Amino acid sequence: MEPNSKRRAGKTSARKVVDIPARKKTAVLGVTGSIAAYKSAELTSLLVKQGHEVFVVMTQDATEFIAPLTLQTLSKNPVMTSFYDEKENWRPGHIDLADRANLLLIAPATAHIIAELAHGLAGHPLAAIALATRAPILIAPAMNGKMWDNPATQENVEKLKGRGVEFIGPEEGMLACGYEGLGRLWKVNDIAFRAEFLLTRHDKLIA
Repeated sequence: MEPNSKRRAGKTSARKVVDIPARKKTAVLGVTGSIAAYKSAELTSLLVKQGHEVFVVMTQDATEFIAPLTLQTLSKNPVMTSFYDEKENWRPGHIDLADRANLLLIAPATAHIIAELAHGLAGHPLAAIALATRAPILIAPAMNGKMWDNPATQENVEKLKGRGVEFIGPEEGMLACGYEGLGRLWKVNDIAFRAEFLLTRHDKLIA
């Protein structure tokens, strides 16, 4: 082989990772009725600091643990708690959010929302978004350990995993109910780190 041919071959075989200029990504954060819902404030802040647009969608039970105004202030976007919020035209509708989302993150996720998603129910905005979105879904469970270990919950988790839904946690520790076991929300920093990976993994291409 001639020297020039060798040089050309060397060039074509070399590969490198190139960064594609990142555009602002949209994370839809679902918050459900767990005592760990208060941690959604920190999670919202971390996602915003990562440079993403964050829209929070809460179940009615979640509003008993943390005020929507708190998450609205931190996300700088309106918080959806009901289909009736869509009557106000300044709020994006649930289908709009489903289409806009680059990631649906549900943290904390109760056994109830996991069951709703596994069976395709859509009785409130968060469940409807999960049913309509084509974005990756990341779920961070938080519940009593006995509820997590229940065969019904485990069957629902496996059903969702089979559809490509990713889970992070839960971890073991002292639970709000006084029991110690598996059911605590995973560390917020680690949830945000995993969300960041899922949001930006397509910004690096092999060239």
